[in-house]
Order: sequence, then structure tokens, then C-alpha cells
Amino acid sequence: MSNTKKQTLIRNAKVVNEGTIQEGDVLIEDGKIVGVCESGYHILQECQIINAEGKYLLPGVIDTHVHFREPGLTRKGDIASETHAAVAGGVTSYMEMPNTIPQTVTQEALSEKFALAAENSFANYSFYIGATNDNIDELLKTDFSKVCGVKLFMGSSTGNMLVEDISTIEKIFSQVPSIIAVHCEDEDIIVKNTELFREKYGENMPIKYHSDIRSEEACYKSSSLAVELAKKYNTKLHILHVSTKKELDLIRANKDFVTGEVCVNYLIFDNSNYDNFGTWIKCNPSFKTKEDRLSLFEGLLDNTISTISTDHAPHTLEEKSNTYFKAPSGIPSIQHSLQAMLEFYHDDKITIEQIVEKMCHGPARLFSIKDRGFIRPGYWADLILVDLEYGWYVLPNTIIHKCKWSSFVNYRFRSTVTHTFVNGTLVYLSGTLMQKPITMPLEFNR
Repeated sequence: MSNTKKQTLIRNAKVVNEGTIQEGDVLIEDGKIVGVCESGYHILQECQIINAEGKYLLPGVIDTHVHFREPGLTRKGDIASETHAAVAGGVTSYMEMPNTIPQTVTQEALSEKFALAAENSFANYSFYIGATNDNIDELLKTDFSKVCGVKLFMGSSTGNMLVEDISTIEKIFSQVPSIIAVHCEDEDIIVKNTELFREKYGENMPIKYHSDIRSEEACYKSSSLAVELAKKYNTKLHILHVSTKKELDLIRANKDFVTGEVCVNYLIFDNSNYDNFGTWIKCNPSFKTKEDRLSLFEGLLDNTISTISTDHAPHTLEEKSNTYFKAPSGIPSIQHSLQAMLEFYHDDKITIEQIVEKMCHGPARLFSIKDRGFIRPGYWADLILVDLEYGWYVLPNTIIHKCKWSSFVNYRFRSTVTHTFVNGTLVYLSGTLMQKPITMPLEFNR
């Protein structure tokens, strides 16, 4: 009787896991990790052996905040195109947001997204169910062992999912037994500021005033309300894309029940970059001051911030090239997020172990993801190999995102992802998509 087990042995890697770097081997069998940094494995004759000498082996990145645009907005991106970009950048699992067409605010729409991902995704997946002013019953039907959480827009963004009725917000905070992931910007402040600047500048308002319209005040007022409600109802609150020092201090003072996310772009850009990049870096919340940007990095290092994600949000280049009020907000970044963070490593601002904590371990821990996010025996083999000495330029023909543009174009990264494994399958190798793996919905220990 033949042995049908499928094995891969990654040899001589520098294994980055749980705050340490150890040289050794990792054996994968039938999609799961069998052993780490050990020798004397029982290797089958047909075992695939990969020599990783000189490379770093990391858990696959878990991006907890993406917009893949399917269904309904597939001219911008779709699950297949954006997960191809994801695995090229070392992202092996993702959680996708509900502001598609139709919006993911019912159990039926949620099921349809899971079916699309099962057929088309190159990475493992979960989806948020979105809150509206009138779908509390749908939220309460959700099986949160299979669904990552609830997305609540306490301020408008791309799409029309603003929840502004305070009684509804209180019901969500008091009744939903899961993470409430919140976009915090106060709509009244934004509307007032928009009217003032439109009156002064018309349709050709300079992009540099984006951070005056979507201001620190707008972010903090909304975040403060969210924290107050979380404290009142003992809610598991996760504040998305933190953009200000003031919000960071708010999270720091309430760390027992509030967590925060920073997106890679908020560590790179501030409002001094608007003149050079224009509407290409228009996103919500806006980039604030240099002081805010540097404070976010400090919050990352002192563990006030729990996770790094992307808020990957593709739009067509034609859309992004519009004047300020017509250009949509959002930046595509999932293909380059890990490499961008590794630039900070090269500049001695963060360690690789800290990057892995915030992009792999932290998301798995925060969302209670089952058997992922760490390099441990028995866990699924979502793994990536990184060459820290192999640099490359981001050129238009290297961009995999469907929208085919990036704020990193012409930038030279000093590191590259050479191998990406999803559930033990080598899906990406040195610039080539190898095969579609058998991907899975994420499961949550709740």
C-alpha cells in the first residue's frame, strides 16, 4: 500500500517566530507543520526539499482589513486579482470589508462572499458583516466562530454604510458578541468642514487640505464615543486605521478593553506628502501631521497598537486622477505591505520579530484565529520565505493589483518575498504564481 502523504521540508532557514530567530528546518506534511527547527525527520522519497539558506522563514501575514471590491465593483479589483497580489506580498490570510455591491449586511450576502472566495481566492479568508441602522437582527444571527467580526462605520467612507443613530449603535455595542471593528470619524464635523472648503476653493480644492476636512477633531470625537460605549457595555472594540496621536493616547489609557490598528501607509505618509502624491494618497481617515505619524510608530513599538494591516482599497487610475472632491479615497497596498515594513527594519527602526508580532501573531491572537499565525507543530503551514538582501524596483509591469498603479511605483525595496505557502502548498515562487492552493475559511476559537 503506497503512502499518499505530501511532504515539504524547508531546510536551513532562519525561523522567525514568537520573538526569536532560530536556524533550522521546518517539515510540512499534508498542509500542516509537523516539526520546527529539529532534525531526524522521517522524510518520504517524494518529499519536496527547499533550501532556504540565507533566507528568513516567517508565518504568513494575516491582513485583517482589506477591500477586494467583489461583488459589484470588479473594475477596481476582484478576489482572484487581489489575492494573487496578496500572496506575492506574503499575505496568506485576509479579512474583507462589507462595503461592496450589494453590501455584506445580511446572512445571504455573507454566504455569497464565502462562496466566491472558495472558488477564486489564492489565500485563506474571512469576511466582516457590516452594521447598518436597521440590521441588528442579521448581526445577531451571525456565527462568529466562522465570521471575523462586525464592521461599523461611525463616519462615512467609501460606500453608504454610515450608522448615525445612537440607539442603534448602543444596541450593537451591547448585544453583538464579537469584535466590533470601527471606522471612527464624526460625520457632522466632516460635512461642516467640507462645506467651508468647497465654498472657499470650489471643485479644485488642493488635496493638502484633506487633513483639515477629515480632521483630528473628527477622528477623536468619534473614537471617544466608541471607547465610552465599549467601556459602558464591556464591548471588544477594535479601532481601525488610527491616524492621530490623540487617538493613540485614548487607546493607551483604555488598553484593557480597546485595541487599535495602524495601516502601513499611515507609518509612511503624512500631510507633507500631499503636494507630491496628490489624490493618489487620498484615503479616509486622512494622513495627519509628522508628529502623528511618528507617534503611531511609537505606539506600535510600545504595544499600544496591536496589529498592522493595509486597508487595501483599489480604485482605477482614472478615478484617482480626478479633482479632490471627485477622486475616491483608498490606496492599493497589499502586494507591498510586508516589504514596506521591512524597509523600517533596514533603517533600524523595528526588528523582524516585532514585524512578525504585529502582522502575524497579533492578528491571530486578537481575532482568536484557530491554528494560524504562528510556526507551531499542528498549525496550518501558511509560511513565507524572505530574502533581505534581494532588492527590486516597483515598476508598472510588476504591479499585480488589478488597478495597476501603486504609490510605491519606482521605489526600490531592499527585500523580497521569494516563496509563499498557503496550507502547505507553494503558491508563489520568485515572481511566479505557481498554482491555486486549496484555501479555507478562517476559523475562530470563540
